[in-house]
Amino acid sequence: MPGGLTTFEHARDEKVLAWLRRTHESSRWTTSVCSGSVLLAAAGLLRGRRATSHWMALPMLRPFGVHPVGDRRIVADGRIVTAAGVSAGIDLGLWLSGRIAGDAAAQAVQLVIEYDPQPPYDAGHVSKASVATRAAATALLTRQTAAQRQLTAPVTLLWRAAVERVRSGGARRARPVSTGSR
Repeated sequence: MPGGLTTFEHARDEKVLAWLRRTHESSRWTTSVCSGSVLLAAAGLLRGRRATSHWMALPMLRPFGVHPVGDRRIVADGRIVTAAGVSAGIDLGLWLSGRIAGDAAAQAVQLVIEYDPQPPYDAGHVSKASVATRAAATALLTRQTAAQRQLTAPVTLLWRAAVERVRSGGARRARPVSTGSR
């Protein structure tokens, strides 16, 4: 399940959530990249599980009973596998290739796509980024979200999750999300 600017809108769409639940019943792997884990959480597939997501979406997981993991690019919990931000999608693809076809095949795929990340900067994880870089990234994402008119969706989604937790007797004091270090 991919994430993106409309994740929180889709996380309130019962047709999407029902499709995710049905698909998960017969899938060998259920996966997400970036904020797509919020969709899996909203569908109830991550309750009681560990999962990762884009660093700005991590706090959105806990209200759904998920144990957020901010210091891993890939988190496998049973047959559900979540990947962090969008670039972790390549890591997830290689991880799945290794599990399905073996390490040698996954390494061959890695060479075929010439995946040898050596970014020119070292701010690719929230634990490495400066305060100024985090503020700039937050501002960029906020502007994109505002431009897409998605401002109310996260609030509504969290409200619904909180109400559901109270109704199910699962309300308890929330702990802060650890973004950890790499």
